[in-house]
Amino acid sequence: MNEKSAWSISGYPMVALLALWIIGMLYFLTMAIGSDGGPALILPPLIGGPIVGTILAIGFVMVQPKQSRVLVLFGAYNGTLKQTGLRWVNPFNYPRIPVSLRLRNFESGKNKVNDANGNPIEIAAIVVWRVTDTAEATFEVDNYRDFVAVQSEAAVRTLASRYAYDLKDSKSRGAVSLRANPAEVSEMLQHEIQDRLQTAGVEVVEARISHLAYAQEIAAAMLQRQQASAIVDARETIVEGAVGMVEMALAQLSERKIVELDDERKAAMVGNLLVVLCGQQDTHPVVNAGSLY
Repeated sequence: MNEKSAWSISGYPMVALLALWIIGMLYFLTMAIGSDGGPALILPPLIGGPIVGTILAIGFVMVQPKQSRVLVLFGAYNGTLKQTGLRWVNPFNYPRIPVSLRLRNFESGKNKVNDANGNPIEIAAIVVWRVTDTAEATFEVDNYRDFVAVQSEAAVRTLASRYAYDLKDSKSRGAVSLRANPAEVSEMLQHEIQDRLQTAGVEVVEARISHLAYAQEIAAAMLQRQQASAIVDARETIVEGAVGMVEMALAQLSERKIVELDDERKAAMVGNLLVVLCGQQDTHPVVNAGSLY
């Protein structure tokens, strides 16, 4: 079922027509009562006037900006009214289901799910969506708001179980992780939700992860692992810089011919410099006042 435009006209001329009809019926009823025609002249305006006036009044409908009305005629879809302002439609179009066309936000709850490596994590997402096909949103699903909520949470769970939480948890190089690749994950989440909501006439404008963390039962252990990993990375940087400084010191000593060192003395000097440069505590120098050897 695809959306189509419903027939309607401006409501303001119909307001004037309804006012003229009421005035005319009152005038005719007054003239009939003042004449000697009896019930034969009084009953038609007394009965027919309110009926026609009610039918004319039922046809009025007000449409706000970024709103629409889905019209149903005798159980069949008769079109969607999107023109804003006061409109007049077929009075027998009933019900006139209001459907908002504005952007809406949906924030899922914190779902606990296992990632690709089986680690329990907590994840939540924010989805920005809007209705693009009012007919599908009204008739293809029972309640499109609940449908968006349920399918969005299902898509978040599916995406979380497909990827690892962190790159270091991933088995292959260059893999996508939930924490390290937010842009790629958001794009994939948007496509995942859009595929599920296509039949409901809903467009997903944006989808982003709003909460991502390890579950409480493993959060402490994972924090220790992250701290250890940070220490190792820092140590690698320190050692790399220290080796470069030692190499530069030996090269300058040899180039300037300040002192000639054999391999054993070079090894001792390298060891001392690495201790000084890589140590966490301040070093205490020892002055050798004797001979070199």
